[in-house]
Amino acid sequence: MFQRVGKSAYKANLDNTWALMKAFDQPQRAFPSIHIAGTNGKGSVSSAMAAILAESGFKVGLYTSPHLLDFRERIQINGQCISEQAVVEFYQRVEPLLNDLAPSFFEITVAMAFDYFRKEQVDVAVVEVGLGGRLDSTNVVESILGAIASIGHDHMDLLGDSLEKVATEKAGIAKAGIPVVLGRTYNGCDEVLESECRRLGAFPIWAEEAPATWLEAFSLKGHYQKHNLGVVHRLWQNLPAPFQVDERVALAGLRRTQYWSGIRGRWEILSAAEPFVVCDTGHNAEAIAVTLNQLRGQAPFEDCHFVWGAVGDKDLKGVLSLLPESASYYWCKPSIPRGLDAGLLSQAAAELNLRGQAFSSVAEAYQAALSKAEPHQAIYVGGSTFVVADLLAHLNGSA
Repeated sequence: MFQRVGKSAYKANLDNTWALMKAFDQPQRAFPSIHIAGTNGKGSVSSAMAAILAESGFKVGLYTSPHLLDFRERIQINGQCISEQAVVEFYQRVEPLLNDLAPSFFEITVAMAFDYFRKEQVDVAVVEVGLGGRLDSTNVVESILGAIASIGHDHMDLLGDSLEKVATEKAGIAKAGIPVVLGRTYNGCDEVLESECRRLGAFPIWAEEAPATWLEAFSLKGHYQKHNLGVVHRLWQNLPAPFQVDERVALAGLRRTQYWSGIRGRWEILSAAEPFVVCDTGHNAEAIAVTLNQLRGQAPFEDCHFVWGAVGDKDLKGVLSLLPESASYYWCKPSIPRGLDAGLLSQAAAELNLRGQAFSSVAEAYQAALSKAEPHQAIYVGGSTFVVADLLAHLNGSA
């Protein structure tokens, strides 16, 4: 399970996925898909597109990863998660194949999603890439539209040691004859993305700034959503028949994105004041730089308390070097095997003059921050998707 153990769970081919598709009679062919890749933003873009289509009356499957609180978040139809019974029944059907195929957690989950969408007869599915694109298990879908939201520094040990190589892998979702919306990268990868899409026979379309009315309507308020909405707006403009959506309806869908998708952890304000508390799943340099700028607008960094954790396979120094020395830190380890020990994180941070205390869990770190923060100050919880997941579980009473 890549979410828990990381690189050792990665499969650098689609052999198992195609075998599973064959075993379940090609479920991915039963519905058209909108396929969304990107280093950052693909979850927000996927959720927004699903909301726009659902608001218009379509029955929309949504496949995303990773989940925060419940595995079933990954597989939804119009905001309703797959039932526990459906998960159990699919596993019983796939279990006889496990010895011969040895599929990964992600491969099984993709097959489960597509089988469920076919069974429930969705009109269309919005499918978020898990990792990369070309070799991701989702890349067996029958696409009618695609997007690459962004290119950034993440999973470079698997996707390539340069942003150009990462861009090439993500562009692998492009399909002949299909429009692919490209989010401007501003890091030298634009030419790579466009040329690779054209090589695969797709039609690259560059995203532009979304109208102010879209920014105002979108229920997700992180500053980075401005970039994501540019991609969403272009996707909306290029929806093929019969999936065109009136703009008035699209704006209503944006207002109800959380209702239609359940998305959480994207600049999610947990307390508006006394103290201000926000969490965000951004976990690489590009994402964290934007959220830090937004946090600076909320409170001076000397008034900020960071509850921070990481996983062991990330660019630790590159991310830590972005953090302000003047803030207070509460280092913690997310509760997954690949989570980085809080003591090691604290040592690495101290080398960059980031001072704080190490805690054995996210919950303990968060409670310590709450006890220290003054009413006019701010608490930011992040560094890893799984830190946010642990926090939400704690607040939900399940951890």
